[in-house]
Formats: sequence, structure tokens, C-alpha cells
Amino acid sequence: MTIKPDLTQPIPDDLGTVHFVGIGGSGMSGIARLFLAAGHTVTGSDSRETATTGRMRELGAQVHIGHDAANVGDADSIVVTSALWPDNPELLEAQRRGLPVLHRSQALAALIAEHRLVAVAGAHGKTTSTGMIVTAMVELGLDPSFVNGGVIQSLGTSSASGSSDLFVVEADESDGSFLLYDVAVALITNVDADHLDHYGTEDAFIEAFVEFAGKASERVVVSSDDAGAKRVTEGVRARPDAPEILTFGEAADADVRIERIVESAGVEVDFRADGRSHHLTLRVPGRHNAINAVGAFAVLVGLGVAPEDAIRGLEAFGGTERRFELHGVERGVSVYDDYAHHPTEVAAALKAARNVVGDGRIIAIHQPHLYSRTQMMAGDFAKVYEDLADHTVVLDVYGAREDPVPGVTGALVQERFVDQSRVEYLPDWADASARAAEVARDGDIIMTLSCGDVYRIIPQVLSALQDDSTLRVEGAPTR
Repeated sequence: MTIKPDLTQPIPDDLGTVHFVGIGGSGMSGIARLFLAAGHTVTGSDSRETATTGRMRELGAQVHIGHDAANVGDADSIVVTSALWPDNPELLEAQRRGLPVLHRSQALAALIAEHRLVAVAGAHGKTTSTGMIVTAMVELGLDPSFVNGGVIQSLGTSSASGSSDLFVVEADESDGSFLLYDVAVALITNVDADHLDHYGTEDAFIEAFVEFAGKASERVVVSSDDAGAKRVTEGVRARPDAPEILTFGEAADADVRIERIVESAGVEVDFRADGRSHHLTLRVPGRHNAINAVGAFAVLVGLGVAPEDAIRGLEAFGGTERRFELHGVERGVSVYDDYAHHPTEVAAALKAARNVVGDGRIIAIHQPHLYSRTQMMAGDFAKVYEDLADHTVVLDVYGAREDPVPGVTGALVQERFVDQSRVEYLPDWADASARAAEVARDGDIIMTLSCGDVYRIIPQVLSALQDDSTLRVEGAPTR
């Protein structure tokens, strides 16, 4: 089992030379870049060479591939994530030396001090919503500092150090570390119960969001539609020191009320705020993104941005990596990747794909993420894929921070399909790539879905599509 960092550990005033264990991760690399920008010497390690580790070297970090006690070198402090195993040699070496071992959120909190913090939390949509807010701020010349969980495509980075007092972060609720931040404005996209391996119960998960929102010194912007978010709103309003709350969504009583959403290759949304009607057109598809954009609008206006400027800034958003990201087209088949790893997220991603594919079909490649989530939600995943995709290939479980659980494989999802002709469990990636290419035809979408490493299968999928010897399936699934 992975470590549970001590989030109560005091953060030293001077972290000195900082060593990041897992510097190639999107969140860790983003924070490491900010430490470099602040003048710190940064070292790090990761299990494999990637474009991110190469970029970190270009920026001035000393990066090691593989984990070894010697990698800690002359570091004064080390930064870790909850995904780290307790026998990691670099963690053990830091503990032996008595070095401060900081969770990445503690390291980020040290950088945020004295800034006006906008923190975006939620079970789904927080990376995109963070990207929308940051894109708008940059477009409007507000020059924020920011750390996002994914690369913002128009900016080409997941983090940057700005000159203003604004700091925007994607706040991770998975291990409770989002409670470390001194928040000015909090955005809660939704509170769909997840990470119960950490929280234990849905009530505890909800209460963590109540505490997070209740700490906001200026405003809380929260969904009016999501059942969990409504419970959070009730909990915050019951506090004697409750901050201002602004709700957004399609509910009749929402403060920022969505009146119409039109989906196509992008998405348009009409909404009302402060008695005025507004129209917003996004370049990214999906009903969920229209809702995310309205939440981002409420945050920006709450920070003092004029509504028309907020809309102009948001319309510049071009997406984030691993969120409905097109990787290539072969044989008329478009291959997309999406970070969706919860049934609600998968449903949103597939609905967006349906609007893009038109008369074509969707072939999904699903990589289950976490043994606990797969065991708990196999039936939910199967229903979503069977309802919204035309054919599904299921890979094996990406365990991430969890130990394997006997009997828990991708087969649990495959077995819950009613129509077994529309699904296969193929743990071998070569077999899975070949099968997806075999089913696909001109005009279709093949889409990988998971927050694991499923994106690494895409070159195999594109290669299989290029192979003229790939057989076509007679009577392949149709809608």
C-alpha cells in the first residue's frame, strides 16, 4: 500500500534544494517548474524517460531515471505524492537523514503564500475548469501564477509563475490535501462520491468539501445541479462564518442559470447572471464543458472581471491535454484520448464524442483505474459503455497507488455487459489495438479512456489502422 503523508508537518521557511520523487507526473512537474522559477535548485527522479522529464532537464532540473537512494544527493527537502510506496529508496534515504518530506500540496502551499488563491475542486471537471479560468486570465492580461493537473493546450504548459497576486490551482481532493490551502475563491464543479478508499464513507467525502469551501475568504462558486454539491452548499450555509455562495447550473434557483445548451463540434450556452443574458461559444465539445465554462465565468466575475471580458477570455480556451485530445487520423478513423476514469466522466466524454462523430461509431478502449474503483463500479462502467459506445475493448486494471486485489481484473467490467457481442476483455495491448482497428471503419472514432497510462497504446492503435492487412469485421456493430 502507498504512503499516507503527514499533512500536519510544519513547512520549513526555506526548502533549499528540492528533490521531487516522480518529477515526470503532470502535477509534480508543474510544481517543480515553479520552484525553478523561484530560484530553487531542483532535482528529481522518475521511473521512465518521457517528454516531461526531458523538458524538466531543459528548464534546469537534474533528473534521474529510476529510483535510488543516491538520487537524493544534496537535497535539503523532498516532495512526494500519495502514490509513493513506503519502500521507495529515496523516501527511505530522506527519512534516514531526517530531511523534511513534504506532500506536493504542502510544497505548493509554500509557493502560494501571500497570493490571492483561486482553488478548483470537484470529482470531475476540475482540470478543464482550471484551464478555462487560467486561459481567460492570460487572455485578459491578468498574468496569474497557476498549477493545473494537465497541460493547457493554448499555453503549452501546466504551470507558470505570473507577476500578479492571483494564483490558480487545481485542488486535489483524493487524499484530503486540498484542505491545506488558504483559499480566497473556491470553485466546486461537483461532488460525486469517489476516493472512498481514503475517506471511508460518502458523508466523510462530503464533509471534506464543506470544510474546503468553508475556508474561502471571498466566495464559493458551486454547482446548483449536482446532488453532492447541493449537500456541500447546505453544509457551508449552516456554518456561522459562511462565505458568500454563488450557485451555477441549470436549476431554476441557480444564481448563474443556464437556459440553453447547443452541442456540435464545439458547444454554445446561453445563461443569465445578475439579471442579464449572456451567450458563450466554446471550441471544445460537450455539454459538461458548457457547464464548466459557466462556473468559470462566475469565478472570473467574482474576481472583478467584467462579464463581457470574462466571456471573451473563456472563448479563447482550446482544451487541455488528455481531455478529448485528438492524436491522429488513419484510414478515416479519428483516434482520441480522454482522462475519464469514473462512470460520470466516461459518460460525459462519450456524449461529447457522439456529437463529434455524427453518423460514425465510437469504439472505446477502457483501462480500469484502481482495483477498489473497479470492484465497486464495474457494473456502472459496463452500463455507461454499453449505452454510449458502439463497441468496447477492456484492458486490465491500472493499479496506481493500490496493491492488486485477487480476482479484480478488467474482466469484471466485460462480464457486466448485457450484450457480450459488443465487448471484449483483452489485457494484451497488441491484441486490443488490433481488435479496435479491426472493428473501426471510415468515419468512426476510437477513444482511449482512463487516467492511467492507456494513452501509451495510441501509437499501436494508429499502427494497426495503417496496416492494410487488418481484416474488417462483417456485421460490425452499428447504431
